[in-house]
This record gives sequence, structure tokens and C-alpha cells, in this order.
Amino acid sequence: MTHSETPSTTRVIASPPVIYGAALAAGWLLHKLKPIPILRNRSAVNWTVGTALVTAGIGISAAVVSVFSRSGTPVSPLRATNCLIVSGPYRVSRNPDYIGQLLAYTGTSIVANAWWPLFMLPVVLVGIDRGVVQREERYLEKMFGQAYRDYTATVRRWI
Repeated sequence: MTHSETPSTTRVIASPPVIYGAALAAGWLLHKLKPIPILRNRSAVNWTVGTALVTAGIGISAAVVSVFSRSGTPVSPLRATNCLIVSGPYRVSRNPDYIGQLLAYTGTSIVANAWWPLFMLPVVLVGIDRGVVQREERYLEKMFGQAYRDYTATVRRWI
């Protein structure tokens, strides 16, 4: 492929739900082997805070799926996109789905009263940023050129 050609997909390292899911599973396994609870005894605080975060995360991700569906372009970064999404939650953040997944991941860890998944979170976020977001951004700039650059000038990468 020449430099001027646009790749057919973003070439991300993995789908973000797979990255979050693998880290969450590894965190739970570590918690089973050597438990480090967030609170000494799981309480209504764990359930209330964790459930609120999971609900908010799922709500954000559902809004993302809805806007992609209405636009007729795939949500998955593993498939080629056919339009630049700048509406719905994309008016506030260039990566709302990954924020939604982060909230759900964090909430799940809190409900489970397990520190291990949260200890792994910095590595997950670096993986999402370098292995997904930066690759998507290069792809979208090649696909949509000035329209994408204009969008990045007005909407933050995260929040």
C-alpha cells in the first residue's frame, strides 16, 4: 500500500470490548487468587455506585450504537466506515463509546468489590489509546481529510 492510499479498516489491535473484557477477566482471576476488596465488606455503597456507573456506561454506549445505526455505518473499528459521525454523543467527545465502556468496567469492578481490575486500568487505557484511538484517528483523517480535522479542532478526544 502506498502512503496516499487509505486502509480499508482502522487496523486496531483488538476491539475495545475485547480489551476491556480480557482485563476484567484477568482482574477477576487475580481477585479469586488473592482478594483485595475495595471495601472490607461489600455493601450497598458498592452496589449503588457500581450500578450507577454501569448504567451510565451502557446508556452512553447504547446512544453510540443508535447514532451509528441511524447513519448506516458499522460501530466496530474492525470494519470499514462509510461516514464521519459528529452527532449525538460525538458532539461532546470523539470517543464516547470507550468512555461508556470505561464506566461499565469501573462499575463492574466496584460491584464485585475487587481492586485488581482497577489496578489493571492504566494498562487498559494505554492499550485503548495507542492500540485503538490513535489508529482510528489516522484512519479517519485519511478517510475524511479536512472534515475530520475540523471536527478534532472543536471536539475533545475524551471529555
